[in-house]
Amino acid sequence: MVAQEEFNKNIENNVKETIETYGLLAHNEKVAVALSGGKDSILTLHILNKFKEEYNLDLVAITIDEGISGYRNEGVEAARKNAEEIGVKLIEKSFLDEFNFKLDDIFSFYKSACIPCGVFRRYLLNKTAYEVGACKIATGHNLDDEIQSFLMTFARADFRRFSKFGPKLNTIHEKLIPRIKPLWNVPEKDVGTWAVLNDIDVHFAECPYSHLSARSKIKGFLNKMESERKGTKVNILRSFDKTFQFEKKPANLYECKKCGEPSSMDICKACEMLEEINGYLDG
Repeated sequence: MVAQEEFNKNIENNVKETIETYGLLAHNEKVAVALSGGKDSILTLHILNKFKEEYNLDLVAITIDEGISGYRNEGVEAARKNAEEIGVKLIEKSFLDEFNFKLDDIFSFYKSACIPCGVFRRYLLNKTAYEVGACKIATGHNLDDEIQSFLMTFARADFRRFSKFGPKLNTIHEKLIPRIKPLWNVPEKDVGTWAVLNDIDVHFAECPYSHLSARSKIKGFLNKMESERKGTKVNILRSFDKTFQFEKKPANLYECKKCGEPSSMDICKACEMLEEINGYLDG
């Protein structure tokens, strides 16, 4: 029990340091937690609930059912159970209700299922958070996730995306809700340990489409490096944080002519892909 309490306190202190160092939270804010039902998002929900009174937070959770057979239902159930246990309102959205298709129906149209999944999840999450009046969206991205994303972007030389890294994104459009990452400095292994030690109901299974992504390969490489040289992941993150300081230039964002959501083009990526997908389905 002592070891469990000490471990929990270390996690809490880690997150609190990130919150204070990078100014992730302010008092009297409404924060939407992107709650998938996996270990990372559920820890994010529980840890922010710990700080709810201190910051006088109004917490709400949003879960997105992408429509993945044999996988997604368990995550949604875990999200429901955890939100109910700590008394946080859960808003449920789905690809089927919003777009009239499941990810299973359209994944084969793309090189990776992660492409349409990411676009439509972000679209629904942002739209829903804005509709409920949230001023920030808290995601469950942990230390491992951040390193993986950075290396993927680095390998593609997609320098525009570097400005999106870090534990906090600033407001660049009134309808684009900024993201915060409370677990930014927490290793994925510690998140799993937390869930097991505290007997938390989480969905541990990996998405059946994830093995097709570049992220999966980079994750395997990093885990191998960490097993051979302990501390590699933390060192990489520290190196990124110190070396890659990019000026966050003002973004030219408009509102999509079809749906009204923030977009860098006249038509947002989600609407562009919807037209493309409907063409495939009708054909």
